[in-house]
Amino acid sequence: MNVCIPVLRDEGLQSRVSPHFGSAPMFLLIDTETSQTTVIDNQNEHHEHGMCSPLQSLAGHDIDSIVVGGIGMGALNKLLAARIKVYQSHLRTAEETLAAFRDGSLHEVDSNMACAGHGHGHGQGQGPWGHGHGHAHRGVGGGNPA
Repeated sequence: MNVCIPVLRDEGLQSRVSPHFGSAPMFLLIDTETSQTTVIDNQNEHHEHGMCSPLQSLAGHDIDSIVVGGIGMGALNKLLAARIKVYQSHLRTAEETLAAFRDGSLHEVDSNMACAGHGHGHGQGQGPWGHGHGHAHRGVGGGNPA
């Protein structure tokens, strides 16, 4: 099974998780059986609100699930329509996130948990990962990292 985690830069399993799916500079695709990683650049990192095209950057990759800190409604709906399961986590590294995914402690995200009513101010402020993103969240994306 392949799980995708948005990350700030490629440091393998030690990569710091990006706090928001659509504005992550890259995605780390991890084979849950072998822990082998593949980096996918986010060609859509700088996008207008509501214009995130996650499947464009992830096209051609076999992805079963995605684990996010925060995600907008449009991106979430596109992933769910593609039958990709989306889970929430506020853990700091891909390794910690993968462990939580493997042990089944992550919650699956539904459309009631997406970010709502926000302007993209990515990179400003202080988020829980030291990389704020200027969103007012409802559900996914709020709270503190574990």
